[in-house]
Amino acid sequence: MPYYKNHLFFCTNQRKDGSQCCGNTLAVEMRNYMKNRSKELGLVRSGEVRVNTAGCLNRCESGPVIVVYPDETWYTYLDKADIDEIIDEHLIKGNIVGRLLINAQI
Repeated sequence: MPYYKNHLFFCTNQRKDGSQCCGNTLAVEMRNYMKNRSKELGLVRSGEVRVNTAGCLNRCESGPVIVVYPDETWYTYLDKADIDEIIDEHLIKGNIVGRLLINAQI
């Protein structure tokens, strides 16, 4: 059994050459938003959720990118509403958010 029910990794990589990357899409701000919302909802305290920063997840063309373990579910997002939907549907209700899902195969 995993230590956390859901362990989320946000790619926040910033490429120095200016090419497409998650760091260009407010990834740090969105990561902080999800972490704070998860705390507000009591998901962190209960051991349900852990939100971490990741380096490059090698999915730049699909970014910004979040991967949820142990489910190995890969999401993209545009704004706080998308983050809220991932929290409500995936983390709380256990449902995959199909419209934000990206193919995990590289």
